Amino acid sequence: MNQILPLRTRDRTTGPFHKARLAAKMLLALLVCLPLLATAGAAQEGNLKQRFTAYDAGSSKKVDHSAWNRLLKSYLRESKGADGLSRFNYGALKAGGMKDLDKYLSYLQSVDVAGLSRPEQFAFWTNLYNAKTIGIVAENYPVSSIRDIKLGGLFTAGPWKAKVVKVDGVDLSLDDIEHGIMRPIWRDPRIHYAVNCAAYTCPNLLATAYTGDKLEEMLEKAAREYINSPRGIEFKGSRVVVSSLFKWYAEDFGGSLENIRAHIGKFAEPALAKKVAGVTKFDQYRYSWVLNDVR
Repeated sequence: MNQILPLRTRDRTTGPFHKARLAAKMLLALLVCLPLLATAGAAQEGNLKQRFTAYDAGSSKKVDHSAWNRLLKSYLRESKGADGLSRFNYGALKAGGMKDLDKYLSYLQSVDVAGLSRPEQFAFWTNLYNAKTIGIVAENYPVSSIRDIKLGGLFTAGPWKAKVVKVDGVDLSLDDIEHGIMRPIWRDPRIHYAVNCAAYTCPNLLATAYTGDKLEEMLEKAAREYINSPRGIEFKGSRVVVSSLFKWYAEDFGGSLENIRAHIGKFAEPALAKKVAGVTKFDQYRYSWVLNDVR
């Protein structure tokens, strides 16, 4: 027969009160650490900008993105629908293309980035970000959303904070590339149309790799395709629905309603631009994280 011990002699490390106290202590520790983590993150981003700001204005070196072009040709399905969305065949890539993708990513990580011109660097970082993102999704496929892939820790959705590549001896996450290197160095809002997060509302992957010599043309194309699709901005009667990108990164697009409206109008087709010019507020911000899969 089991003996029932008096309360004072029971193991209090397994009781409900102990568990509650432990949970409270863990929550308190997390709340104390969050500001420190934010400060550390800001410092890290500043260090990355300084680390990768060097470039060679006179360089004629070209990074070979032909492997990425072949992969895009094989697995990207360009938009044929009203939503303007291009989709990616992650299942097919996982089944037959991962070795080629891994070789391309290994090659990129061997490049001397400081020896490139600024446009060539922009193309390098964009293609690295996009190819690695595609690779991470394919490795974990099937998934419904990239946010289901938890590489960045228990409290982090998605793979963006995990160190997934190494460039010039520095371990980098996808967030490091976008927020620590590209946004601070170039300060170009079109970055948000170039990097792809594998989601329905994300701007499309272009059908070819970014290159330094065609960078402006490709960035303009990416911006126009997105803004002129309902995923960028849509008028529903009297309501104006826009991508959450214009909320999350409002500062990059000029900060104020007027500046964001002017940015959208710059890339909008004439009929859309005329409607955008009369916008006095954005009624809704929208973003779907559903995977941009061919399924």
